[in-house]
Amino acid sequence: MYTFSQLLIRNILIGIVFSILAATISLITLGDRFEDIVDQQKKAITTIAQKTYTNNTQELAETLRRMASYSQLKISNSDNKNTFSYSKANMNTAIPFVTPNSKKLSIKELDLNVNFQLDFSKETNSVLQLIGILFLFSNVFIILASWLSIRKHKVFFQAISQQIKNDLSNINSSPEDSDGTEVKDILDIPELKEGINEIKGIISSQINNSSALEKEAYLDSLTKLPNRGRFVQFYENEVVQDSPIKFGVLLITRSSELQTINQIHGYREGDTYIVNIADIFNASLVNYPSAKIFRLNSSDFACIIPNVQLKEAENFAQELTGKFNEYQQAAELDSVAYTGLVYFDKSKPLGELLALADTGISVAQTKNINAWYTQKDTNILENNSINYGNQNWRQEIESVIENQRISLLLQPIQPSNRNSKVYGEVLARFLNNNEEMLPTASFIAMAEKLDKIVAVDRLIIETAINEIVTKNLIDQSFGINVSARSINDEHFLIWLERRLLRESSVAPRLIFEITEHGLQQNIKTSKRFIDMIHRVGSRVTVERFGVGLTSFKFFRDLKPDFIKMDSTYTRDIDEDKNNQYFLRLMVDLAHRLSISVLAESVESQEEKHTLEKLFIDGCQGFYIGKPTSI
Repeated sequence: MYTFSQLLIRNILIGIVFSILAATISLITLGDRFEDIVDQQKKAITTIAQKTYTNNTQELAETLRRMASYSQLKISNSDNKNTFSYSKANMNTAIPFVTPNSKKLSIKELDLNVNFQLDFSKETNSVLQLIGILFLFSNVFIILASWLSIRKHKVFFQAISQQIKNDLSNINSSPEDSDGTEVKDILDIPELKEGINEIKGIISSQINNSSALEKEAYLDSLTKLPNRGRFVQFYENEVVQDSPIKFGVLLITRSSELQTINQIHGYREGDTYIVNIADIFNASLVNYPSAKIFRLNSSDFACIIPNVQLKEAENFAQELTGKFNEYQQAAELDSVAYTGLVYFDKSKPLGELLALADTGISVAQTKNINAWYTQKDTNILENNSINYGNQNWRQEIESVIENQRISLLLQPIQPSNRNSKVYGEVLARFLNNNEEMLPTASFIAMAEKLDKIVAVDRLIIETAINEIVTKNLIDQSFGINVSARSINDEHFLIWLERRLLRESSVAPRLIFEITEHGLQQNIKTSKRFIDMIHRVGSRVTVERFGVGLTSFKFFRDLKPDFIKMDSTYTRDIDEDKNNQYFLRLMVDLAHRLSISVLAESVESQEEKHTLEKLFIDGCQGFYIGKPTSI
């Protein structure tokens, strides 16, 4: 039997071990949580900077400091001008090895560098105090429990000792009774058996739950395909390490119409489109049982075909293009997807392969509809592969502008009542040399990137005005999208004002749509643009409204004619009470300022009825009407 001191020392040692283990787990969890908070803060800083930065570093810094507590914060540009620096005095972090180091965030489009370290001193000190209190109480409990245990069971231990002595004394007289029957009887106790089985069941359940959670973490919920995390894990484990996969071909396929379908047809149609592409992939890989397909993000799929040469993979890509073409015709889409191929072996880093495949997609998008392209020249990475892909797009965009290869469609906006004055939105489509449709979202994105968007906007506006005049459509109103880059371009504003003044009968029929984010980039320039539009008799819509940090001052200063609510507010609004409440407030505020409120991406009768009950002035979406030629 243990003495009190022996039992006490043993229990305290056990308590210390478990306390250290619990503290270690807590600190690891706390460190992971801190890292998650830092990652969220990086995204928040980027979003806030893009929405509020107006070359006033001090104002941006004050906004960021109101968001969170920092131990260090420094904002600078590439020339180290107009900088801000802050460091908390007497900083003494309780658990320094848990607190994340300072982070650097570069926002290239704003020419800003942000270095920051969040202040977690309160949290870490609180956790440390809690661990100390728990350790103290656990040891007090151990001492008390040990004392009570010795006292309570002393008599029991004595009785057991006496029983053992008696049994030993009876062994010589009754050897046949010493066959372990008492041990066997103990194991036959039903309660003990039930307890053991229950413990086994709990352990088995925990193992199954852990396995299920791991599978869910690596699975795309929409397509049920492995996600980007599993893709990276597969490449590192099955290609880089020793495995049967020695070489192969990586295909990256980009769903080119997802953004357009989401905006015009609605998110349900967008989900259906993605699922159909996944099904096409799975059906095409029947003859490649060792191939693996992954969904990397909302629009990109990755496929690894191991131990095949480029020629065989190109035959697969050609077959894939054929099935994409069939789906495009059946679904009446402008395109479906474009694919970039690149050969790999164990020596190729994954990042390099992804860059090469992305370049292949850029080239493929300038060729035929749903085309594929094999990026064989790996040396282009040393000469900037981005420029290699950009050059193809630059030539294509310049060719479209020079030859005016553009087609316009019109999607109607349905008024909610007779007094609502709405319009139809003009949607532009661009054609290559073969009169085939280029992927619209990619075309606009590359035009922005290559500083061609102003010329593209001029082409759209000029074509729309000519269509209206030629077809004598002055009894209708037309909405035309304009980029933020264009409204900040002095030469564009001069050209647009003169063009609208020359077409005095058409100008009142034009409504220029600009995103809320684009207007917020420079309120002063945006106000000058809107004033000019009103001066010539045209009107303005703020589209994708509600995603930014808009205030009443935004309305008062800019005075738009329409606001078009972002689809995140209108989607499933018949079931979302919070969005209904927010939308009702926005409608009331806008109507007080004589601003009409429109809703986009209306996909069902229930959504339309709910929006009408909230006094929305007009609805746009796949349920209301499909885009048609002007």
